[in-house]
Amino acid sequence: MANDSDVTTSANIGADVDWDARAAGFDEEPDHGLRDPEVRRAWAARLRSWLPGRAGDVLDLGCGTGSLSLLASEQGHRVTGVDLSPAMVTFARQKLAGRDAVFLIGDAAAPPVGERRFDAVLVRHVLWALPDPGRALRHWARLLRPGGRLVLIEGVWGRAEPPVGIPAERLTGLLAPIAGQVSVERLSGDPLLWGGEVADERYAVVAVTA
Repeated sequence: MANDSDVTTSANIGADVDWDARAAGFDEEPDHGLRDPEVRRAWAARLRSWLPGRAGDVLDLGCGTGSLSLLASEQGHRVTGVDLSPAMVTFARQKLAGRDAVFLIGDAAAPPVGERRFDAVLVRHVLWALPDPGRALRHWARLLRPGGRLVLIEGVWGRAEPPVGIPAERLTGLLAPIAGQVSVERLSGDPLLWGGEVADERYAVVAVTA
């Protein structure tokens, strides 16, 4: 089973974690740094299937050190990343130096992007930790252009009681009033994504707005 740090990001609202202190070692987790070529290829393939087929504007919320932002950029998208941790943002800027990417310090639940609109909002392991996930989803949907998509990578991890995470059924229920098309892709069975076998519930939801 993967380390518990797999399920947390610096976007966690209210989490008692010094993410600036953890930033330097954040990429050591296989699915954080994507340093292993097989893990990187696995995430790149998934991301290609989730994001729009042609180049667009992608908002990566809780972007951490920018590993998924880099994959999106390599696939031709223009990326805006947002993270609460200044240190994480610094690493992301370094990782995507010279690319069409901007990184901002801010709250994933209310990203500081003004009136900008995007073709996709990408969020990994963030929504479950927000105090009001439904409100966050509604706000993120308003940041999309018509026909845009929410790409949400979440799960339920470990054996804690109550469980840590957000079940896919709850997430799809929250999306029902705001998205015209919602699909769930189970990810637990693909060890390449995580650097090894996992026993937790891990999944991606792609929700296309009207």
